[in-house]
Parts: sequence; C-alpha cells; structure tokens
Amino acid sequence: MKLLPTTKLLKLTLFCTAAVSTSIVAPSALSLIPGLNVATAYAEQEQKTKRVPALREKVYSQLARAQKLADDGDVKGGLEALNSIEERASSMNSYEVAMMHNFYGFIYYNENDLPKAIASFEKVVAEGAIPESLRLSTTFSLAQLAMANSDYPKVIAFLDDWDSINTKPKTEGYYLLRAQTYYQLKDYKKGLEYISQVIALSDSEGKIPKENWLVLQRAMYYSLNQTDKVVEVLERMVKLYNKPEYWVQLSGMYGETGQEKQQLAVIEAAYQQGFLTSKSDLRQLAQVYLYNGLAFKAAKVMSDAIDKDIAEKTAKNYAFVAEAMIQAKEDEKSITYFSKAADLSEHGKYDQRLAEVFVNTEQYEEAADAARKALDKGGLDFESNAFVALGMAQYNMQNFDASILAFEQAEKHKKSQRLAQQWIKYVKREKVHAETLRTALL
Repeated sequence: MKLLPTTKLLKLTLFCTAAVSTSIVAPSALSLIPGLNVATAYAEQEQKTKRVPALREKVYSQLARAQKLADDGDVKGGLEALNSIEERASSMNSYEVAMMHNFYGFIYYNENDLPKAIASFEKVVAEGAIPESLRLSTTFSLAQLAMANSDYPKVIAFLDDWDSINTKPKTEGYYLLRAQTYYQLKDYKKGLEYISQVIALSDSEGKIPKENWLVLQRAMYYSLNQTDKVVEVLERMVKLYNKPEYWVQLSGMYGETGQEKQQLAVIEAAYQQGFLTSKSDLRQLAQVYLYNGLAFKAAKVMSDAIDKDIAEKTAKNYAFVAEAMIQAKEDEKSITYFSKAADLSEHGKYDQRLAEVFVNTEQYEEAADAARKALDKGGLDFESNAFVALGMAQYNMQNFDASILAFEQAEKHKKSQRLAQQWIKYVKREKVHAETLRTALL
C-alpha cells in the first residue's frame, strides 16, 4: 500500500472561520456611538474648534427627556419624543439637528437595527456646522457599524472620509478595521499591509500582539499562497500561545512545505504534551510516523486510538494498523487487524491481504481459506493476487492439482501471467517428483 505524505491541514475555509470569529469584535454601544450623553454634547460647545451654533436649553431639555426614556427601557417613548422634536426641525440649527439624529442612531443601534442606525449617523455628519471631534468620531463609528452590517465597500468609504479629516496618528483600531474589511473583500494583499502594521506597531512598543491579529495575518498569508510566511506566523503563535491547534497546524504546514523532519518533531512534541486528542489529530500523527519510516509507532498510535474509542472501529482503520504492522515487519501482529477489517467489509480486498500474510507466515490452510473467501466476496482490485496466494498455499500443502488450477486462473490476468506460468511449470515438476518418490517408496 502506497502512503502519501500528510494531507494539507490548513484549508482555506478553516482559516476564514477562525479569522472572522476571533478577530472581528462587535463594539459596545459606549465605545462605538459618539455623543451618547446629552450633557456631554451640551458641554462640547465650549470645546469646539470651529464656529458651531449653540445647543439651546430648550432643545437640550427635550433631548435629555428622550434619552432618559430610552435609558429607562421605554424605547418607544424615546422615539416618540425624538419624533416630536423632529417635527420642529425647521426651527433648529444645524448642530441641534445633528444631535437629534445622533440620538436616533443611538436608539436604533441599541435595538440592533443597524441600517436605521447607519442612516441616522450619516445625517449627523451631513450637517455642516458640527464640532470636528463629533464628525471624526461619528465617521469612524459609521465604518464600524458598516462592518457589523457586512457592508464592506461602505466601510472603506467611511474610512476614506475619516482619513480626509483626521489629523492625529492612526491607532491599532484603524489598521485592524482596514485589515478585516479587505480580508472580507478578498483583497488579501491590501489587508495584509494593514494587519502587519498593527502587529509591527505592537512589536515596536514591546507588546505581545493579540492572538486574533496573528490568526488574521496567517489567514491572509495562506490565501496568498505564501506558505513560508504561514509557517513563520504559526511558529510565533506556538511560542506565544502554546495552543494544541497551532501545534497541529504548524506540523501540517511543515509537511506542506517539504520540511518532514520538522513536521515529525513538532507533532511528536504536541503528542507528548497531550495536545493530540481528536481522531483526526491522532490519525495525522500516525500518518507522519508512517511517512517517516516509524511504522510500528504508527500502528501503536492508531490501535490505541481505536481501543480508546477515539477512532472508530472501521475496516479502514483496522487496515491502516495492519498495513503499518506489515511495514514494521510484524506480520503476525497484522493478522488480527486484517481479520477485523475483513469481517467488516463486503468486498474481499482485506481477505486477500490476509491470505498473503498467511502465506508469508506459513499458515497455509488459513491462507487457502482466506483466498477462497476473497474470491467469493469479489470486488478485488487485483483478483490475480488471490489466485496466486491460493496457488502458493495449495502447493505448500502438496495439493498440486489444486495449486495448478489456481495458477491457471492467475495466468488469465496479464498482470500475473508470467509469474503464474513459472509457478505452473514448477508445481508440475514438483508433482512429478513427489509421485516418483512415492512410487519408489512403495
């Protein structure tokens, strides 16, 4: 049986799921929505950087009433209060109108109505005469809301607007939001630029980068087929976070990049730490052992997994153990597993392998029985092999005619024709020799 190197573990879908679920964090209302408190908004007039109309006491008190109703859980009452204010919007200045829409947005956000919240906050920034700090924070919040609403082109548009008015150094949150958005848009090259800036910024400050940042960076490197970079990120994740899944994924990537010795070392280290507990992880370990010529270890890992009910008691799993035992030159030990595999299979492929092992271990009656059973079941990839095993078993039991008959059947198959012909000649000579010897003894 030809065994292939360990299959790829890091499927793109796996990366996508991990990146989205661990790196995109829904913002809280307090961190997301600007100007939630009416008193704060009222005081902001004293800190404005450009000429902004005043928020008059009459409007302030009405907004405060709407906010209190919403804060007390009366959302309907809060919206009705805002509606009554909106009816008189024609008499309000630009800043007052903006603050009214700001509170609509706050209430809609709390009700998880993102489209209405976004529409309300867009009306805030549409007003010309508002403090620049409010315009800046609201525009960034709009980008976050668009992200939460999965409207990725809008996220980019809002961030571009924010860039055009921002004068301060960009924060980690900005780079991360850009990175996440480009990832969702499948523009991995651009996304990688931003997530790498987040991580570089953290490194420059002597901090440990957040785990979900590395998850996202790894996903984008993988999507760009930069497997060596995926390995580098996983090596860092193993050192920083020491999680079982990262050890397994690093081992898989070493295998994918042709670093078989590192693959073996990493997955064996994970096993020794007790990190490999699932059937897929243990099967991967067994395959790595087998690929690296450690067949007996491969058989032991898989047989233990079966005994502990981690791996299913299937014909395929039993056959894996049996074939590993054969490679480890433990033919006798393979018989139990081939027998279990054969009992669980409708086809005769494992019975045929069992017959071959019985021949090699000189258990000829058992070999003949297994070969006949294989032929009776059918479904063989190489039926000729069963006839050859049957012929050899019959010969060794000195059933020469039965042996010749079996080899004549094998001769009909091109794959075994020459071998069968050689055996037929040999068995016929041995038959004559045996008959001559028997006659001489009479």
